[in-house]
Amino acid sequence: MSRKPETPQIADWMSLAGQSWMLWGEAASVIWLRSLKLAGGGASARNEAVRMVSEKVASHVELGMAMMTNPMQGPEAATRVSLQHYRSKVRSNRRRLSK
Repeated sequence: MSRKPETPQIADWMSLAGQSWMLWGEAASVIWLRSLKLAGGGASARNEAVRMVSEKVASHVELGMAMMTNPMQGPEAATRVSLQHYRSKVRSNRRRLSK
């Protein structure tokens, strides 16, 4: 008799939903802060625009490599790793832009 793979508990998925909500809120605040910086113009805005694009590319590549080199144990684990990865990046930008 074959064993069924364990199904993630509803509480696990609810936790991921809450983390997704937090990422959404943090990302919205970073977008707002970056918009203010870009609207100011000048060298600071130009540097922020370059930084924004290069950080996004580097972050996506970094997560892609992590996903390829560390096989995930199902969609829940992959979701958790992705959320942790992006939340740390977004949180770092929010702190930096809030100064």
